Amino acid sequence: MPRKQSATLTEAELRIMNALWQQGPGTVQQVLDWLPQKPALAYNSVLTTVRILERKGYVAHIKDGRAHVYQALVGQQEASRSEIRHLVSRFFRDSHEALLLNILRDDDINEREVKRLREMLGSGGDSS
Repeated sequence: MPRKQSATLTEAELRIMNALWQQGPGTVQQVLDWLPQKPALAYNSVLTTVRILERKGYVAHIKDGRAHVYQALVGQQEASRSEIRHLVSRFFRDSHEALLLNILRDDDINEREVKRLREMLGSGGDSS
């Protein structure tokens, strides 16, 4: 029985999406060349992962001669927001407040970050 497809991006998928977001459209070989060498991935692994991303709607390809050129259909910010919505739904019962409280109670968050979050919340969250 085939494995269930993840609704969110796996680590391997995120690595490939990061390459496409940073470099732009590319062939499987180009994507492979753009990826960090560690951990090394095989051409077929990248090809399989790109095809999964295409099925999920994150990328699309156009034919350029015999090659397929893949490009991101989903922007980095959109993907990030989708991942956060999934996290809030899965771990915090759709409560963004519970997520923020969890972040504020985290021992790894420094005082500067807490102050910045409070400022953003006090100003309606406008960070621009």
